[in-house]
Amino acid sequence: MLSEKIDEDLKSAMKNKKEALTATLRMLKAAIQNKEIEKKTKPLQDSDLLELIQKQIKQRKDSIADFEKANRQDLLKKETAEVGILEQYLPKQLSDEELKSIVQKAVLSAGAKSKADMGKVMKEVLPQVVGKADGKRVSQIVGSLLP
Repeated sequence: MLSEKIDEDLKSAMKNKKEALTATLRMLKAAIQNKEIEKKTKPLQDSDLLELIQKQIKQRKDSIADFEKANRQDLLKKETAEVGILEQYLPKQLSDEELKSIVQKAVLSAGAKSKADMGKVMKEVLPQVVGKADGKRVSQIVGSLLP
């Protein structure tokens, strides 16, 4: 399970005194524990963990954009490193062609005719691509395929 891998990596990072990795994994563990408390389930399913990791990456990417505007290179470097660490726990990302194929099948099965049906398509696609594609990318492709 993914949570076990995170635990093992955290122990290893602490033993090897890798401060950046340890700090990032501790923050991730805290987010996992908060989510377990919120959902009242322990341990979380891998799909929930992937969703949580994607959310953590998105938060850091938003911070990176803010730090670039503020010209804070020290914080920018830290956040970028954390994104790299967190991305290691995600499965291989889908290419645009693979994602487009999944979306086209969803458009057909949902019977979507226009952009007004975008929600139906998104509802069908997102569970299939959790951890493999960013929601923003999925939304862009769905939008481009619907008239």
